[in-house]
Amino acid sequence: MKSKYRVLLIEDSKPLANLYIQYLSGEPIDLVCLETGQQALDYLEKSTPHLIMLDLKLPDMSGQEVLSWIKKQALPCSVIVVTSHGSVNTAVELMQQGADDFLEKPVSAERLKTTLKNQLEHVRLQHLVDDIKTSFERNTYQGFIGASLPMQNVYRIIDAAAPSKATVFITGESGTGKEVCAEAIHAQSPRTKAPFIALNCGAIPHDLMESEIFGHVKGAFTGASSERKGAAAQADGGTLFLDEICEMDLDLQKKLLRFIQTGRYQKVGGSKEESVDIRFLCATNKDPLHEVAAGKFREDLYYRLHVVPLALPPLRERGDDILTIATKFLRTYANEEGKSFTQFSPEAEVVLRHYPWPGNVRQLQNVIRNVVVLHDGDAVSIKQLPPPLNETLSDQEIQSLAPTTYVEPSPDAHEATTDSTPVESSDIRPLEDVEREAIQQAIEFCGGNVLKAAVLLKVSPSTLYRKKQAWETDTDNA
Repeated sequence: MKSKYRVLLIEDSKPLANLYIQYLSGEPIDLVCLETGQQALDYLEKSTPHLIMLDLKLPDMSGQEVLSWIKKQALPCSVIVVTSHGSVNTAVELMQQGADDFLEKPVSAERLKTTLKNQLEHVRLQHLVDDIKTSFERNTYQGFIGASLPMQNVYRIIDAAAPSKATVFITGESGTGKEVCAEAIHAQSPRTKAPFIALNCGAIPHDLMESEIFGHVKGAFTGASSERKGAAAQADGGTLFLDEICEMDLDLQKKLLRFIQTGRYQKVGGSKEESVDIRFLCATNKDPLHEVAAGKFREDLYYRLHVVPLALPPLRERGDDILTIATKFLRTYANEEGKSFTQFSPEAEVVLRHYPWPGNVRQLQNVIRNVVVLHDGDAVSIKQLPPPLNETLSDQEIQSLAPTTYVEPSPDAHEATTDSTPVESSDIRPLEDVEREAIQQAIEFCGGNVLKAAVLLKVSPSTLYRKKQAWETDTDNA
């Protein structure tokens, strides 16, 4: 505990309060001592400590009343109940009502400090989990749909990079949403009200690309009948997004490098230099370093642009995001086309989830559009999915991959099972041991990342942190 925590002690006995202050004098905490319940309530209305030590017997009200008020207000703090000998049952009841721990008088220095440290560590972990959970629960973000861990990482990078002027180099397969990502960065930046100009360097002929970026003067080349502003001038004060940057001609790459370095450029056919204030974003579906090695992309330009790298995950690595996105597309297109679709059959969900999606989100979007246009119904079936999706998995594979549904066994089935397959008591392990083993295996599989393990186990991260802390405490005390 490096940082100081705020601790409130509610104890009407001054000798005991002074003793606790002496015990905790070396701990990194700010300790406030109050003698009555009303003083505590007045204090808590203005300030919320990390931890409260609450005596059960107070001169003006009971500790139960104070605890009830704290829980009713939903204060984000831990409560340790301090009780006299013989009141342990009452303390246990209070823990059921929301107290986090209890101490029985007389309290030793070691017991007090250990309990305090454990609860404050729990507070720290809970705050960490809450921060992670806040990020983790973002199901949508500036045009993106999805709550998977890879996308949460994308959202965090955008949050961090957007406020600056640093160039972001976006990479990802075709159809992963690189332009959506660029628009999200612009929308999150201080330039959000200024223009966002996007150019696809692979879709514009090389001999016209320079004019598209820098503009041209009248008569600069055949067909230039009037002066034209380029993307550079249009994006002044805002953001210029160069998609498929690795497709740009090498000669133009040299001019672009100077433009990025100086913010100055010349129109095609012009002699006057112009200056603009631009935030650069770029993207490619290729490996830029491979293009540098092949001599197709300037190394100095790569290092000028590659300030904040941002890799978009392919759809096949985004887990349940596939179904979330597909359902969103399905309901949107069904509404547009006047169809009844609202969901996918369980078998169709299995196919969608396990198809590799080489075209990523763009391919998924086209597949769902195809289904809605050609079919109708409440739920999309496998037969309604277009090739090759409807041919990807066999019936046996679909059944093996489908989520299992619990069916209440009949009494006859139960009797048949017990008669034909008797279970030895030695074969039954305590549920606590099985749970601990499963959690530890998941954490180990995820390289120690508790959040990832929680996702795999489909439980709250706070549950894993709490259980992990309890096991470590038991090990230390063994």
